[in-house]
Amino acid sequence: MTVRVMLVDDQVLLRTGFRMVLAAQPDMEVVAEAGDGVEALEVLRSTKVDVILMDVRMPHLDGVETTRRICAGQQQEGAPKVLILTTFDLDEYAFSALKAGASGFMLKDVPPSELLAAIRAVQSGDAVVAPSTTRRLLDRFTPMLPTTAEPVRPEIGRLTEREREVLLLVAQGLSNGEIAAQLVLSEATVKTHVGRILTKLELRDRVQAVVLAYETGLVRAGGGAGA
Repeated sequence: MTVRVMLVDDQVLLRTGFRMVLAAQPDMEVVAEAGDGVEALEVLRSTKVDVILMDVRMPHLDGVETTRRICAGQQQEGAPKVLILTTFDLDEYAFSALKAGASGFMLKDVPPSELLAAIRAVQSGDAVVAPSTTRRLLDRFTPMLPTTAEPVRPEIGRLTEREREVLLLVAQGLSNGEIAAQLVLSEATVKTHVGRILTKLELRDRVQAVVLAYETGLVRAGGGAGA
């Protein structure tokens, strides 16, 4: 199956570079481009897209608000997934975009092989913030989070003690394999726990689980469990 990709970036040269990389892949096709969020939303009305590579800082309508509007309709079958591409100095915008519903975060200077793998992962329904990247991401994002935790969502109470343990480890950036080793479980069992956590908390993916764990104070900056 061919992954239909849309490039949204106000820099034509960057879009050209990404298009060349994607065009060399037999399972990918760039079906649309846009130079800002307003144009992107207009194009999406008439173009079927699977994955959007989204810049953050753009004129007219930035990537955060564009992502929010796109992801608001993700309950619909076939809605596009958003992959944020930015630079370290724009991390605060990327964090906002993840909260708005983006499926992942990558740097613009990411190696082509990692970008392609991320696009395929997003298309298959996975989050693409890899565990190692999650750790770096949280190191930069946690100072931007509110110092006072939001009230813990009532749904947290639905989690079993084991599911809560798994959530805390997910929030610290551990992979399923690492969680399995730490809790002495099979990787398949961990995957099942993660799925149940996402369902009970009504979350889309483990990126949202990480954000929730920090915002509610379940985990504090530095990776420790909250009070």
